[in-house]
Amino acid sequence: MFSYLTLDDIDVAGLSVLVRSDLNVPLERGKVSDDFRIRAALPTLETLVERGARVTVCSHLGRPRGIDPAYTMRPVAEKMAELTDVEVGFNTVTTTKSINVLENTRFLPGETTNDPVTANRLAGGHQLFVEDAFGSVHRAHSSTVGVATLLRSVAGPLLDAELTALGRFLGEPDRPYVVVLGGAKVSDKLGVIQNLLPRVDRMLIGGGMCFTFLKVLGYEVGKSLVEAAMMDTVAGLVAADTETHKIHLPGDVVVGDRFAEDAVVSTVEIAAMTPGSVGLDIGPGTADHFAQMIRDAASVFWNGPMGVFEWAPFRSGTETVALAMGECRGFTSVGGGDSVAALRTLGMEDSVSHVSTGGGAGLELLEGRVLPGVAVLERWVP
Repeated sequence: MFSYLTLDDIDVAGLSVLVRSDLNVPLERGKVSDDFRIRAALPTLETLVERGARVTVCSHLGRPRGIDPAYTMRPVAEKMAELTDVEVGFNTVTTTKSINVLENTRFLPGETTNDPVTANRLAGGHQLFVEDAFGSVHRAHSSTVGVATLLRSVAGPLLDAELTALGRFLGEPDRPYVVVLGGAKVSDKLGVIQNLLPRVDRMLIGGGMCFTFLKVLGYEVGKSLVEAAMMDTVAGLVAADTETHKIHLPGDVVVGDRFAEDAVVSTVEIAAMTPGSVGLDIGPGTADHFAQMIRDAASVFWNGPMGVFEWAPFRSGTETVALAMGECRGFTSVGGGDSVAALRTLGMEDSVSHVSTGGGAGLELLEGRVLPGVAVLERWVP
């Protein structure tokens, strides 16, 4: 499916290596508040150091408009230094026994436009480029595509693992094959639905996006989120599914009298929703039904919470799905910030086969779209 070289194809000893990692982590009061992506990126950097390379790593952080001290990579370098025995420097000269973290690539004026001058600036002094930022390869930026046109380039272990894992859902996965989708909007997942629905055995739809489907089917959904602009598209999906019955929607939901954490909460059958209610989670009956199909599956991909996961009264559906993912004995993959957060909250990160570090990139891959940061690596295959 993909064609690229990996670190196993290159002797890196003595080489100056530029690595594009995904170190776009949340900061609070100038400190890293979630180091998941740093921990995921470190093994590649440590491996290069162990093999005798001089390692420089670059990444974007947030969406600054030019140089903005609030988005400096210095806290990332400091956190990385806490997590590894390798010496870590910030904007310094690298050696064969250290890692140099560059400043935020989005401080460079031509980064997001894939400006060749910016690409040359990043590539300068390096002999090899390692693309390891799965969360950024769907963007044609100077640090993901431009550099890879100038330096001999390979896929890093993290990127290779992501493409291998998620590629299984596009090839010939073991069956039953189940996809679980949640989150707020149908429009965010439309491409995935359209590309994967013909391939799957079951598609389980929860979260706010389910109410557009339920509205199309004629149910009263009250003040729940409905994307009016998506109604015709969803009606087409529902009509096409009348014979295969792959799409599974909630039969009961947890509703509030308003969209608020302290709303008056009740659980109702879909047919019993009232005009004044707002759906904020899948109900326990639906959660158990979804969980059983997940546990019985041989391949499962999950992206998106089943409700407003941030609020405790509407967290149960997401947690039930997370537990079922951990209990499934098939190949399981989880992507998307809230879905991964649910696993981590439950201490279940190690209970699934693959936890993806890239939300948007993973969705675009499963939509069947070309990822520019991956496609550019093909030019270096002999």
